[in-house]
Amino acid sequence: MATDALHSRPAVECLADAMEKPLLDNRTYRVIKLSNELEALLIHDDDTDKASAAMDVNIGSFSDDLDMPGMAHAVEHLLFMGTEKYPGENDYSSYLAKYGGYSNAFTASTDTNYYFELSASATSNSASNSSENLAPSSAKSPLYGALDRFSQFFIHPLFSEGTLDRELQAVDSENKKNLQSDMWRLHQLNKSLSSQKHPFSKFSTGNYKVLHDDPIKRGVKIRDEFIKFYKKNYSANRMKLVVLGRESLDELQSWVEELFTAVPNQELPQLRWDDVPIFTEEEVCTQIFAKPVMESRMLDLHFPYPDEDPLYESQPGRYLSHLIGHEGPGSILAYLKAKGWANSLSAGASPMCPGSALFSIDIRLTEDGLKHYQEVVKVFFQYVAMLKEEPPHQWIVDEMKRLGEVDFKFKQKIPASRTTSHLSGIMQKPYPRNSLLTAQSIIRKFDAEGILRGLGHLRPDNFRMTIVSQDYPGDWNEKEKWYGTDYKCEKIPKDLMQEYMRAYKSSSGQRPSELHLPAKNEFIPQRLDVEKKEVEKPSTTPTLIRNEENVRTWFKKDDQFWVPKANIYVTLRSPVVNVTPLAAVMTQVYRELVEDSLVEYSYDAELAGLQYGISDHGQGLDVTVSGYNDKMAVLLEKVLVSMRDLEVKQERFDIIKERLLRGFRNFEYQDPFRQISTYSRWLVTERGWSHNQLLDELPSVTADDVRAFFPQILKQMHIEVLVHGNLYKEDALRVSDLVESTMKPKRLPAAQWPTRRSLLLPAGSDFRYEHVLKNPDNVNHCIEYIIFAGSDSDRPLRAKLLLLGQITSEPCFDTLRTKEQLGYVVGSGALVFNTVLAYRVLIQSEKNCEYLEKRIDAFLIAFEDTIKNMPDNEFEEHKISLINKRLEKLKNLSQETSRFWHHVTSEMFDFELVHRDVKNIEPLTKQDMLDFYRELILPGSPHRSKASVHLVAQASADTIAVNTDPAEQKMRLVTILSKSLTQLGIQPDNAALATRLDKVDFTGGDSDGILAAVGGYLKETAGIAAEQIEQVLAQGKIVLAQALPSIGIKPNGTDTIETAPTEEKEKTKTIIIDDVKAFKASMPLGAGAKPVRDLSEFEELEPKL
Repeated sequence: MATDALHSRPAVECLADAMEKPLLDNRTYRVIKLSNELEALLIHDDDTDKASAAMDVNIGSFSDDLDMPGMAHAVEHLLFMGTEKYPGENDYSSYLAKYGGYSNAFTASTDTNYYFELSASATSNSASNSSENLAPSSAKSPLYGALDRFSQFFIHPLFSEGTLDRELQAVDSENKKNLQSDMWRLHQLNKSLSSQKHPFSKFSTGNYKVLHDDPIKRGVKIRDEFIKFYKKNYSANRMKLVVLGRESLDELQSWVEELFTAVPNQELPQLRWDDVPIFTEEEVCTQIFAKPVMESRMLDLHFPYPDEDPLYESQPGRYLSHLIGHEGPGSILAYLKAKGWANSLSAGASPMCPGSALFSIDIRLTEDGLKHYQEVVKVFFQYVAMLKEEPPHQWIVDEMKRLGEVDFKFKQKIPASRTTSHLSGIMQKPYPRNSLLTAQSIIRKFDAEGILRGLGHLRPDNFRMTIVSQDYPGDWNEKEKWYGTDYKCEKIPKDLMQEYMRAYKSSSGQRPSELHLPAKNEFIPQRLDVEKKEVEKPSTTPTLIRNEENVRTWFKKDDQFWVPKANIYVTLRSPVVNVTPLAAVMTQVYRELVEDSLVEYSYDAELAGLQYGISDHGQGLDVTVSGYNDKMAVLLEKVLVSMRDLEVKQERFDIIKERLLRGFRNFEYQDPFRQISTYSRWLVTERGWSHNQLLDELPSVTADDVRAFFPQILKQMHIEVLVHGNLYKEDALRVSDLVESTMKPKRLPAAQWPTRRSLLLPAGSDFRYEHVLKNPDNVNHCIEYIIFAGSDSDRPLRAKLLLLGQITSEPCFDTLRTKEQLGYVVGSGALVFNTVLAYRVLIQSEKNCEYLEKRIDAFLIAFEDTIKNMPDNEFEEHKISLINKRLEKLKNLSQETSRFWHHVTSEMFDFELVHRDVKNIEPLTKQDMLDFYRELILPGSPHRSKASVHLVAQASADTIAVNTDPAEQKMRLVTILSKSLTQLGIQPDNAALATRLDKVDFTGGDSDGILAAVGGYLKETAGIAAEQIEQVLAQGKIVLAQALPSIGIKPNGTDTIETAPTEEKEKTKTIIIDDVKAFKASMPLGAGAKPVRDLSEFEELEPKL
């Protein structure tokens, strides 16, 4: 075999040394294949400040063993838990965290994708990085060390017995997080009712029962099974690697050869399912009625469809999805909305696996639409009949081709890990290696026959439908196995099938005349010129080109991204929109009505890369228009006129109001961690309203109320505008004039502008707000633990909080999630509540909130020593990492616009905040951080201001016990005890431990009896010393307090089981907030925002004539 003389390794094959890429893409690319058949895409980006890599392995949940569903997902988790070369379970994550990085992974049907991102440099990117405290540059960048650790996932993972149970618990927590999610429930229902011969029908997430308890009952050694799965399915020839860094392509290639050539190649076949249908005759022509958790009404149509990945040049399915999913005049949706039957519609083909796909149409129904769902399906088949009636139109494909080419040509960069993760998955597809960037973006040819073949699959005898409603039909008679979704499945009645077939074969005279093809898209941009002028350094500040009593206009011509795009952001500042809960909810109705009125008009603009948005907030309304600047003013004017001249139609008002009511009621059925920050901000915001307050007001709102209300918003306002991008100052002033002349508001004096202000919690305070979640089946509690530190204008304090967030991020996750297994969702960091700086820890868990709060306290108490004992070089590395994060380059025009807009709407105008942060971070010492931590963060400090929000689940040990028999409870208890003993360095005999429990009333929650049995086992069977037994039993009290409820047992006996072993600190008395109104009235208010510079310093005004 030939060898590379330079590296003394087997030669690699170069598959592509160039890449079709966007016009402004300054990266260079190379695709290689190593001697073990592992393919790698190397990306050199001289400008990147983040390096990244991703590995996509062509194995996923479709390959799970039938008796252990979720195996692929569990293996994904286990690979993070240490390797032969780097055995520490958090070695990989702590290395990444040291360089401001992170990692993640996901398991899909036929792929498992692992990726990471970290700083591209070990040294600070600050201009003043000559500080003696900053670490010197190493010979190799942090990317090399990350790749070294990453590669070992695929060479020698440990599958350590000590981490196995914890990671299966993490998988179980992840599954439980999704149990009340309609998206997961309905997807699994669709899977479960598919052909059992196709792997699509499998349960892919896994849970503790199927991955641990059931296999153990069968006598299976589960660790051996995971190792067997890994060795059977992980092979270099199934792996696609992407590496992005500053290094040259040659150096990146050298590293990849060195670190990944050792990945074993078993020469496994690429997986395909060409001859296995997703739906057989038994599954098609059926209707499934499903009951959702949330109030929703949906109609989903699913058609088995060919895998079109090999047809990347023509992509015929996109032609069909473009027309069926269109929202403009003549479309299915426009017709259904006119009938009052639907709110939205989406359509498209989704590949399930190589060889199989589904073409799906998802329609959100109105109340009336649910009553007429059979008519809705009929309309769909009438539209298909129209498409069949004449050959496919090349002009439509040419439009799609043109839009794809323009979008690709001016595509801007995205974050490094999104790039690598996405491209590693793309490499699994049958695309030419030099077309990896373009294959999915650009249609290259018109294939009329391919379109007709695809259309031929959209037949009444080749589909099934799912009707989702909490009310209809009401006689669900089955439960889905994995998520418990109530459903009913039956064949579509013959007479209804005949009606659908008649619609499918209908002629033009038999169809509604309102159904027709879309007109040509007038929003496709024609002027794509960009005047590029090289600048030594891009400006970091917009200029104020108009500063009058009615209007303030900010402008910056793009000087670094050079794309024919722009962003226009407008705030219509009004005190009316949020003055009361009634005003706030009427503002939402008004906004929704405006957006509803614009759907047909704006859809072509959206297709052509031009979007608008309207949002409401405490200070007024925001209007944004973003995209290609050619037709931007046309869309903006249409949006503003629609806002000004809105006609409130009763039938659309009724539909919008009902949709909003459902949205408010559904809020409490979201994942608790998605709800909790809404409560936190409500508590500390001067004029904030809860969802319940808005829900109380909405039912009484009438169309007449909205007709009378919205002119009050527009009557008196202050207008603030930001124009940024490929536009000139004259264009920006015209935009400003357009907004003012269209809306014509009266002047709103500055003294009447609504302000953002936060409540100030007293030093030494500890408040708690508790809310019981409405979903009776949800098992997850959630806590947001917030320490309020001071004013956002205190920049040195801000720097300390940012650094604290950097230092605690990985240890907090490792301690509370990985080691203590408190829950799947764990996060921490610094944040801003209006004008107050804070530090927070968030956990979603089956464990109760009081216990979670104690564990957060324990972590924060212990972390004092972590800071105190932290080596100086590690402290400096954290500073460098944080500085590099703050100085991270903006990836695209929209990121810069968002940054400008944040500083404008905050009214602090601190456009240099990033550099101010760096200046304040650089001189910080470990002693500075320790003093700050002890004063403001450490539990027990008399200067600390803290509040926590507890979202409490209704499901308890009693509800869990209903579905858990005593034998299973005993086995789960033995597993929990065994895991705890293993973590304490004692290798248990599970059979002997189980025997000891035979005489204990463990189902009655006899904690003392359980501990006595464990003590007897340790003394008489394991031969453990008395002193160690005492320590083990003390820890056991804590374990049982939370373990017993998780398996459906209420603990009794010891009265000290909830006390965690932490250093004694004087506990501040916790005050429960029962009356939020009274609480807010009793708290002082902080000051409003203070500008860091006088506005006159930003002005570049036109001279007045």
